[in-house]
Amino acid sequence: MNIDFIELFKSLPPEISVFFISMIPIAEMRASIPIALSVYNLPLPSALFFSIIGNIVPIIIILAYIDRIYQFFSKKSELCKKFFEWLFGRTRNRFDKKYSRYGKIALVLFVAIPLPFTGSWTGSVAAFLYGIPFRKALPLIIIGMLLSAIIISLLSLGIISII
Repeated sequence: MNIDFIELFKSLPPEISVFFISMIPIAEMRASIPIALSVYNLPLPSALFFSIIGNIVPIIIILAYIDRIYQFFSKKSELCKKFFEWLFGRTRNRFDKKYSRYGKIALVLFVAIPLPFTGSWTGSVAAFLYGIPFRKALPLIIIGMLLSAIIISLLSLGIISII
């Protein structure tokens, strides 16, 4: 399934489009920053501001409510329960070695790596699974997001490249 983010949000102002694109799981800032810079021609500060703020919104919701959401939907649907078990298992597999080696700083590094399934959404799930409280998880995730935004910006502007 290929989602054309630009078409999906074309009726909105560019800043709002970037804000919403950064809220989408997997896409997050990996999509919103390059789109902001290359498609909407936003200046870098605007691209970063709307991408980061948009990416923070779902993280606050996830950190605050994931346990309640998990409990509610797992009781209502076997399919939802299986989805959460798959999601939690996948997150544990990707995060466990890093967490056992680096502790909570692993959350920063995990979120900072701009690859699919290693962003702030997955980092929020990992914080929940490893019992990192909201007040500690949110700043760690935001630091990881800021590092990721820097990396994505440098890649998008061609200042660094992946060989």
